[in-house]
Formats: sequence, C-alpha cells, structure tokens
Amino acid sequence: MKADIVTIFPDFFHGPLDYGITRRAQEMGLVTVRLHDLREFAHDRHRTVDDRPFGGGEGMVLKPEPVFECLDGLHIIPREERMAARARQSVILLSAQGRRFTQPVAAELAALERLVFICGRYEGVDERVADCLADRELSIGDYVLSGGELAAALILEAVVRLLPGAVGNQASTQQESFTSRAGKDGGEQNAHQADASGADSTCGSNGLLDYPHYTRPALFRGLAVPGALLTGNHEEIRRWRRQRALEKTLRNRPDLLEGALLTEEERDFLADLKNYG
Repeated sequence: MKADIVTIFPDFFHGPLDYGITRRAQEMGLVTVRLHDLREFAHDRHRTVDDRPFGGGEGMVLKPEPVFECLDGLHIIPREERMAARARQSVILLSAQGRRFTQPVAAELAALERLVFICGRYEGVDERVADCLADRELSIGDYVLSGGELAAALILEAVVRLLPGAVGNQASTQQESFTSRAGKDGGEQNAHQADASGADSTCGSNGLLDYPHYTRPALFRGLAVPGALLTGNHEEIRRWRRQRALEKTLRNRPDLLEGALLTEEERDFLADLKNYG
C-alpha cells in the first residue's frame, strides 16, 4: 500500500509513524508513506495556505490552490473513477463534518492500494476540495481538533495493522472490538463457536466490544482470574467471554447492540442484565 499525507506540519508525523506496527510495516515494505508539505505549493513569499472565508465569519480556511496543485503532482486516478469503485485508491479529507471512522471503514481502506490523506486546518478547507478532489470525508469522532494530522495518523495506524503480515498473528485482528465476522450473504458466521484452533479462537467480538483479558499470575493482590478461563473447556470459555463482552458493550456502548447478530440465548442474557443489572 502507498499512503500520501498532505499537511502543513509534515514533521508532526515523524513521531506517530516511527513506532510500533506502522514502523514495522514500513520496514517490511507493506506500506510506503510519503509526506507532502502543503506550503511548498503556495507561491507567494509568505507561502500562504489559508484565507478568510467569503461571506464572513470567524477563523481562516485552507485555500484550494495549494491542495489542488499538490494532488496534481500525485497523479491520482480521477475522482469519478474512484467514486465508481473502479480504482483501488481513495482521497480522504479529514473533517469534523465527515463520516465517522469505524473498524469496517478501516477494513475497507485496507483493501485499497493507495490512500491520500488531506489534513484540514483552521476552520476547515475550501469546499471545492471536498467536491472535486476527495472521494470521502472522514471524522474520528464527534469533537473538533485543530487539524487533521492526529486523525490521519490514527486512521493510518488502524488501516496498516489490518494489512496481511503487519501483525504477528493476523487472526488476532478478527477477535478485537468492533470487528464483524458476518458472512458475505449477510448471515451470521458461526463466530461464537470454538473451532479446531482452540481457545484462542473462541468468541470473536463480532462487532461488539472485546471481552476482558487476563494473564499470569492467576492470583494477584487477592484478585483471581475467573475460574471459567482456567477450565480448559473451550465451550465454557467461549460462553464466559461472550457474556462478558455483552456486559461491557451494554455498559459502555449500548448503541453497538442495536444491529448486533445475537442468538436467542444472548438476547435472554441481555434482557436479564437490563432487568436485574
């Protein structure tokens, strides 16, 4: 995968991109990241990239000229082809007005060959960038940042770790919070069931929050590891993990339960939690 980041603060990324999985993926050749300083495409003596908005209002807005000129040099496939899904490329505008970034969106982006991130700043970006260059706008949450750099780093991390080979045990990415394992026909895969690979594969999140994890020692400062995890019984482990994931999701992110694929047993379990919890 190739990733281009258009920003007025290219040095910002020398921290986030130089550690962990993102760094390892670059060293392995799984992803190539290029930084593009937007000010290099502003040609006045002050290298001005922002201006006041027409119609008045507070703050400054990124001008269209530097952004368009920068992307001209990147030789991106035309927006119409990208929008029609004929190209494995995407130009992403980081914006508080964008679609919320989620794990399914990360998986969608991980299947592409090239990503271009346009990092907004100030009060936003001239709307012609969104209308004519970007094929999607993404937001990392319902809050406002001063710019899109943090959001770009976050999204790139989430995407890169899904590339084959980036994570030591790729199967682990299928058991994490928010990861859906629904089948292509829209039906539920048997994601709740243990398989031949043993306890490590019991209970993927299937779109919910992840279940709790414990490690050695089994008893720490009077706090014991739940007995179900020590039985070696994969079905009992699966049931315990799934119930704890349901509890945590109900407590912290009940919205995720609205579209979740649940068994009748799990629906009854949740009903009891709501009635007696």
